[in-house]
Amino acid sequence: MEPDDQDAPAFDEVRRRARMVEHQLEARGIADARVLDVMRRVQREQFVAVSLRRDAYADAPLPIGDGQTISQPYIVALMTESARVGPSDRVLEVGAGSGYASAVLSLLAARVYAIERHAGMCDAARTRLERLGHRNIELRCGDGSVGWPEAAPFDAILVAAGGPAIPVALCEQLADGDRLVMPVGYMPHHQQLVQVTRHGAAYRQGTLCSVNFVPLIGAHSWPK
Repeated sequence: MEPDDQDAPAFDEVRRRARMVEHQLEARGIADARVLDVMRRVQREQFVAVSLRRDAYADAPLPIGDGQTISQPYIVALMTESARVGPSDRVLEVGAGSGYASAVLSLLAARVYAIERHAGMCDAARTRLERLGHRNIELRCGDGSVGWPEAAPFDAILVAAGGPAIPVALCEQLADGDRLVMPVGYMPHHQQLVQVTRHGAAYRQGTLCSVNFVPLIGAHSWPK
């Protein structure tokens, strides 16, 4: 049965998400079935301005105000897959922005702790996530480079902003055997996306790809 006019826009977004997963994620090697399923479900158009909703599933980052961006779908999926987020995990997200990646993580993990530096953006993301029914996210405004020590250790840490090095504070808050994913580089807008795995007091690092994230501003990263 063909959808009526009232249902057509929603149906179109479902198809757009399906095409995004097929052409942008699966075609580039994203294979985790749980990640692909969640990327089909989260309504990315709800996390951008109304004027940008036609571009919500484009293969590109989009501006969300205050000089910040929402990462392209592939990068969100790559970081999530690389962190190997499990159903019982407690996840720290640094740089929540509009809340899109927080929503993705909330459907994969038991609990998400998200930090956003910009107070207005943090408040808007909190309202948006509550409205969309994501109840297992704790979101606060603050310096993401110091992490969330009172809630540590975390089973996965994802940082959606680039720094010259991975903050020691974040490494110390990662549970043994688990993973941190973050863009790292000596130029504020040009980084390598790295995956770090903790082995006791040692950390093994690997490079995933070149990326271009906004700078991580904070006490343990780039100065304000």
